[in-house]
Amino acid sequence: MQFFFRLGLLLFTLFFWEQGYAQQICSGSLGDPIAGAGTDFGRGQDKFGKDLTNTTYRYVSGTPDDGEYTVAKSIAGLNGGWLQDIKNHTPNDPDGYMMVVNASFTKDIFYSATVSGLCPGTTYEFGAYIINILRNSGIKPNVNFAVYDSNHTLLVPKYSTGDIPEGGPNDWKQYALVFKTPANNGAITIELSNENPGGIGNDLALDDITFRACGPTIITTVDDQVSPSINACVGSSKPIKLKATLSSGYTDPAYHWQVDNGNGFVDLNGETNSILNLNTRGLAVGTYNYRVRVAERVNITSPICGVVGNPVSVEIYPIPVAIAALTKPVCVGESIQLAATGGTSYLWVGPNGFTSTDQNPIIPNAKKNMSGTYAVIVTANGCSSSSTGTEAKVVDAVVAKTNQATLKICQGATAQLQAIGPNSNTYTWFPTDGLSNPNIANPTVAPTKNTTYTVTVSNGVCSITDTTRVLLVEDPVISAGADIKLFSGQAKHLAGKITGTDYQLFWTPKDYLDDPTILNPIASPLKDITYTLHVVSTFGCFDLTSSVFVKVYPEIIIPSAFSPNGDGVNDTWTIAAAGAFDHAKIKVFNRYGNLVYQNQGIFTSWDGKYQGVLLPTGVYYYTAYFNEDFKTFSGPVTLIR
Repeated sequence: MQFFFRLGLLLFTLFFWEQGYAQQICSGSLGDPIAGAGTDFGRGQDKFGKDLTNTTYRYVSGTPDDGEYTVAKSIAGLNGGWLQDIKNHTPNDPDGYMMVVNASFTKDIFYSATVSGLCPGTTYEFGAYIINILRNSGIKPNVNFAVYDSNHTLLVPKYSTGDIPEGGPNDWKQYALVFKTPANNGAITIELSNENPGGIGNDLALDDITFRACGPTIITTVDDQVSPSINACVGSSKPIKLKATLSSGYTDPAYHWQVDNGNGFVDLNGETNSILNLNTRGLAVGTYNYRVRVAERVNITSPICGVVGNPVSVEIYPIPVAIAALTKPVCVGESIQLAATGGTSYLWVGPNGFTSTDQNPIIPNAKKNMSGTYAVIVTANGCSSSSTGTEAKVVDAVVAKTNQATLKICQGATAQLQAIGPNSNTYTWFPTDGLSNPNIANPTVAPTKNTTYTVTVSNGVCSITDTTRVLLVEDPVISAGADIKLFSGQAKHLAGKITGTDYQLFWTPKDYLDDPTILNPIASPLKDITYTLHVVSTFGCFDLTSSVFVKVYPEIIIPSAFSPNGDGVNDTWTIAAAGAFDHAKIKVFNRYGNLVYQNQGIFTSWDGKYQGVLLPTGVYYYTAYFNEDFKTFSGPVTLIR
């Protein structure tokens, strides 16, 4: 009896092998993953995930040793002999986890799951993504895929991945076992185990373990074209035909169309044909995903016994709100600046055959015949709407200006500004400081500082600006210069200075001046004189004066000899110029350095005597001090008898 049982199992195994149940990767369409049979190991914010219940290995939240595993987002920071930049495989899931296994020294199971409710005679795929995480050469992982019945008897021969070589951080590869359930199907158990022993190597990562139905290939077309999506506008009545074409494999296929409005796929009542006819009428704005589920007719009511086609996305877009506007009023010669919102493409139409596909077209050099209605058709995602249009009115430009670019006035005085333009225009001056009325064409102004006044002249649509700069005439700082001393017959420039503008000058009196109308004339007076510098504003703002005194000294001539012999000729030693100095000091010494004559104050001529006694003929020496303006004169004087 034992012999016949074993023989039957062998024949069953050979049958399944010959039928192709050990082939890798489903070549047709797949069903949804069966809950509880596979896993992507979840996701979270922590570096390590939770331990698993369906493994014989021991969990650690760190680097696993032989016979241990962890659940982590990446290899970074774990065993330094592993590729550090390997991340979990699940697409678009940066916070997802994977199972990291350090295989045991003995062959052992590191993942198992029990599945019930499978349909008999149905093909399934048991798959997983696996990667060798070893950085350098070592023992290579070799993973067995096994499927057992409720008595833990192999339903089909195990599938072995063979040695998985070392590689890079992105060398994830899917391995799978495809098998068909027997007629007397019950609960089955799927297992992943290591075939090679642990030690230096045999380290791997697992992710995205799946168990799902495998069946014929489903090709879904949209209006007889292969396309993943189709668009329509809300409120439209657009017919859409979805058609499922099935390859061979099912003896009696049945269909059921499904829709996903964002909460998962659900069956559409009554839609059990290979063709689904839709109409977008009544569909709200949003995304609707449609797919077909196909199974043998006896299994169509079970969600885990059939396969599904690729989903087709039906996108219902809103009708754009078309808004057309002018950015500002338009004057002749300016640009018409149109603006539109609400779409991704635009078509403008307007007067004189105007068209444009710009969103915000600019029409330069506007003319009055360009007035009229400008409308725009706005399109977004294939949906269009038209604006009611915007009215453009091109009016004559304003012609106006101020009568003066610059106006000078005296401090504390007032003046009148003047803008020249039609009386129908409005006038606005700025700033308002010192203005009698900022809203008239010709206000009076009394500023306290230099100010540029800007006038805006408007006809209600167009405007123009011009300016008048009002400058306060400030009193200049003047000086006729320091007093001057010179000898009779000499000439010198007067050192007049003026800091300021807008003035006229002249000197009085004009006697002995080469030109009394210039700032630094040459003065050559014959006697003491006071000159006055007059500075008069060209705007009548000031009349200033400053004076300089010119002292004229006579020429100093000191005789070198005299003959006090009573003949009436050169009887005294006389310095004619000394009389002009009130504090002159004159001294005469003999050749021995003895003082023989001195005079201080009003000058008195020397008669050649000392203390009333005639001095002998000879050469004497004098010193003559007149005042601080002159150095002390000295020299010989000869007395002749």
